[in-house]
Amino acid sequence: MRAFLQLTKPRISLVFAFTGLAALVVERSQLTQPWHAALIIAAIFFIGGSANAFNQYFERDVDTRMQRTAKKRPLPQGRVTPRAALWFSIITGVIGVGALFWWGGWLAGSIALGTIVFYSFYYTLWLKPRTPYNIVIGGLAGATAPLIAWAAATGHLASAPLVMCAIIFFWTPPHFWALAICCKEDYIRVGYPMLPIVLGEDATRRQIMWYSLLLLPLSLLLGTPWFGNLGTIYRSSASILGVLFAVFAWRVYRQKTHRACWQLFAYSILYVMLLFVAMMMDVMVG
Repeated sequence: MRAFLQLTKPRISLVFAFTGLAALVVERSQLTQPWHAALIIAAIFFIGGSANAFNQYFERDVDTRMQRTAKKRPLPQGRVTPRAALWFSIITGVIGVGALFWWGGWLAGSIALGTIVFYSFYYTLWLKPRTPYNIVIGGLAGATAPLIAWAAATGHLASAPLVMCAIIFFWTPPHFWALAICCKEDYIRVGYPMLPIVLGEDATRRQIMWYSLLLLPLSLLLGTPWFGNLGTIYRSSASILGVLFAVFAWRVYRQKTHRACWQLFAYSILYVMLLFVAMMMDVMVG
């Protein structure tokens, strides 16, 4: 069971589901329907888990050649057979998509299905081996949980979940490129054209800086009347967290060390969690 859970990349899937939970809280209607909200969030976790399991199934040979994954993932270690991993990916996907169609409606179910197909097939099999901007385009799949949750709660989309999606979309490249710089040799070994390999580390650091700078004004949109109308708790938190993100990115750009990259990578995870906590706190306290 632990090996199957690892196929879902549970920490990533939990963050994915957590951003969906934040969207439900900001939308507010599900606050009086906790069981319905719990079903939606569980289904979103299954969607993330299915996409990640498909990703590991398709990349099982690559994962055996990368130091970062060979000793951590269940398929390279032989703790799960490829056939079992494939069936697990399909079953979790069917459960997640089916639950969202049933409890959330056609729009939520369609976005969920599109998320699995986009990440598992288009990103994993097409983008990742072909373009250094794979993570920029492919990052959209990791940003859809607020859209799924909002659609499941209301049957339509709005500006607030679109901004949440955009925040995650622009957060993903600096988060992942910081890791890619540190794991550059792994990607060279397997032939993936990651940005630090194709354009070089200096160009990657510059792009990390630009994407990080975009996060602050983008996140503050949720504090305006047109894009969420969140209050002081959120605006203050987003400002502080965004400035700190830019500081960590500046250190990556100026210091040119793996230590600075690892620090940005670690902070980026904390950033996205605290930012979405702040969204929920603003609604619950305000």
